Amino acid sequence: MKHLIDAAHSPQPSSGETNGASQKRSAPEWRSIFISDIHLGTKDCKASALNQFLKYHSCEHLYLVGDVLDGWKMKKGIYWKPAFSRVIKRVFKLSKSGVNITYITGNHDEFLRKYANNRFENIQLVNKTTHVTANNQRLLVIHGDQYEGVTHCSGLLRYIGDNGYELLMFLNRQFNRLRASLGHGYWSFSGFLKKHIQRAQRYINDYEKAVAYGAKKQGYDGVICGHIHHANHRKIAGIEYYNTGDWVESCTALIEDHEGNIHLINWLDDPRYIAHKKAKKQRRKYNPKNDTHPIPVPVPEYDFAEEKLHTSQTQ
Repeated sequence: MKHLIDAAHSPQPSSGETNGASQKRSAPEWRSIFISDIHLGTKDCKASALNQFLKYHSCEHLYLVGDVLDGWKMKKGIYWKPAFSRVIKRVFKLSKSGVNITYITGNHDEFLRKYANNRFENIQLVNKTTHVTANNQRLLVIHGDQYEGVTHCSGLLRYIGDNGYELLMFLNRQFNRLRASLGHGYWSFSGFLKKHIQRAQRYINDYEKAVAYGAKKQGYDGVICGHIHHANHRKIAGIEYYNTGDWVESCTALIEDHEGNIHLINWLDDPRYIAHKKAKKQRRKYNPKNDTHPIPVPVPEYDFAEEKLHTSQTQ
């Protein structure tokens, strides 16, 4: 957790600077943004993409719907990239600028659950919460692992499931490296399996129904969750079911406009992100550090006539 603490205590603007920034800040583009399953601390976390997403999408309220930090992986050893710290710094910067941030704990960051209902500056830590949309729809916001049976099985079964997913993500990385070398874009191998394997489809359908019925029993109009890395919006038994997706494969989010409508977006398909990736690729391509050939040093001009004259005089 040292990286999280360091990022949180990195130099921040003074109160005067912060207030000035808040006054200059234009009206937020969106009322609310919901993202989940970032898994900071893992090789598959697409932190750079998330940082760009947060840069281009302003909001009044940001919900981090669980598994922001991957405590399970951190127990085995710390894997931390500068991009992870940049995401944390951006979240704290948003908090300083006046954005209300709600961090809902998940199963991979369940070590934070005992600290629920505490506030750090403008960030509220909770295990679940209620969001009321601009059109007065009451939504349960929860990570969703509470509704998945496998997380309540023995530790051995959870270990097998977790490592099976790690293998799948390893294959996903290798496959996309090959695609990138051939000039193709990202393609989710695991997403393909979820759509085409009947057992996976049944699991997702059962999970979505369990979450929707759970929200209905509590008197909600809808529910926003994450956990299964499968972005979706559907109506189940009169309940609006929303899943934010993830930031290890699909890079999806839910956004609420100022009329209360909620939209599911895929950042990887956004022209702004595509342009950013293209520009980044060009910079990397023409970076002198990537040039294996030494830069030629110009040879100084030599006046042979003057040398000949000098030689004849000395003789």
